[in-house]
Amino acid sequence: MSKAHVVGLGKSGVAAARLLKREGWEVELSDGNTSKTLLEQQQELAAEQITVKLGQSLELNGANLPQLIVVSPGVPWDIPVLIKARQLGIETIGEMELAWRNLRSLPWVGITGTNGKTTTTALIAAIFQAAELNAPACGNIGYAACEVALSDRGQGTGDRGQRDRERSGVTPIQNHVDWVIAEVSSYQIESSSSLAPRIGVWTTFTPDHLSRHQTLENYYNIKAKLLRQSELQVFNGDDAYLSQLGLSAWPDAYWTSVRGKDFLISEKGFYIEDGWVVEKLTATSTPEPIVKVSSLRMVGEHNQQNLLMAVATARLAGINRDAIARAVREFPGVAHRLEHICTWEGIDFINDSKATNYDAAEVGLASVNSPAILIAGGEAKAGDDTAWLAQIQAKAAAVLLIGSAAPAFAKRLREVGYHNYHIVETMERAIPKSAELAKQYQAPVVLLSPACASFDQYPNFEVRGDRFRHLCLAWAGGWKPARVELPELENSSQESIVQSR
Repeated sequence: MSKAHVVGLGKSGVAAARLLKREGWEVELSDGNTSKTLLEQQQELAAEQITVKLGQSLELNGANLPQLIVVSPGVPWDIPVLIKARQLGIETIGEMELAWRNLRSLPWVGITGTNGKTTTTALIAAIFQAAELNAPACGNIGYAACEVALSDRGQGTGDRGQRDRERSGVTPIQNHVDWVIAEVSSYQIESSSSLAPRIGVWTTFTPDHLSRHQTLENYYNIKAKLLRQSELQVFNGDDAYLSQLGLSAWPDAYWTSVRGKDFLISEKGFYIEDGWVVEKLTATSTPEPIVKVSSLRMVGEHNQQNLLMAVATARLAGINRDAIARAVREFPGVAHRLEHICTWEGIDFINDSKATNYDAAEVGLASVNSPAILIAGGEAKAGDDTAWLAQIQAKAAAVLLIGSAAPAFAKRLREVGYHNYHIVETMERAIPKSAELAKQYQAPVVLLSPACASFDQYPNFEVRGDRFRHLCLAWAGGWKPARVELPELENSSQESIVQSR
């Protein structure tokens, strides 16, 4: 029996291991971490004859080497053991590539980009599903891609996984998938050699993940690989970087623009005119209105860009206008991306935890009413913060700083002449302080838009956003904090907040 090794015991790794086991592989799965949850998963998978090694990394010593290594999305592609594996001639692929090999007979939509891909993916899936197509969202959103592969063959993803999904309200995947709607990160593209969607979508491109990809050129080439291997291509023509490349790099693409037909890069594409999304499928075809922009409940020009790309994808897939209009009208938005949590005494609390870089945080702040009370910080990323800082100066009445980036952010704010910031360190302190400041400055919005990764304080941005949601709802529900003075750090008005009931 051929041996496969899966690196990483997350949702993707577990699904990949089960898919390999079904295909007849001897499967071993390793994860460097240990926890009660992982131990429970280890026992469950052992009952399925899948070996799980916790607290251990993959080792390539001795004669009993695997013939295949499958890497979970969060595992760096260039760690020494994977470099060694490739040097030894061991086939090494990502979980997304494994799913593709099992689902390549189906049409895929592959959505990538620095920002905007989650909302665009969710909206595309909603439109396809409104057209009565079984089109689950997967990859970097929703299901692991290998979960879709398991379900398409008529097998579930395990009793426990099914119970977890039922408890969380996630609809189980039905058999006989029609389309695969995959949000694909640069990490997943990097580890997918043959992934070739029917339709590829590129939402935005700005510097991100450079600690992993090293240079902007490398990052661009990874993203571009997915689009080059796509049969049809949809591009955000309002993106500064992509629009500069234009037809010289992507002559056959369908371009979009919220600014109208005159700003369309090619003679075919999708644009906004007189409040409608308009389709022009060829250079000679008559423009056709598809859906009213006002049907979309989400605010911000960036969401109009997402709408254009989603409608373009749906039309290229042959979906009719009625299904598109119905899906757009009913689309609630995406958790953690400008998600309205509650309104307390006229103040809206908005969760934008998915804004993990400066560009996304700039868009988030630009999308809400001003003046706003901004909560920012976490684990800082490399990038150009100039536009973000300018947006803070224009729209933020005050900034509350959390996480390890707080001192550096405070320094940058001082450098641009912005002094109304408070280092509060934690989300627990930020919420009551934000409510107090919103009252003081008559600010209609409290916005969590961190411009940072979450890993200094939380496992991921979802947990960070969930904590924000919990604290906001608790605040609006009636508990009030006790106030404790903090030692002087950056700002004389700092204070610690501890919860009291």
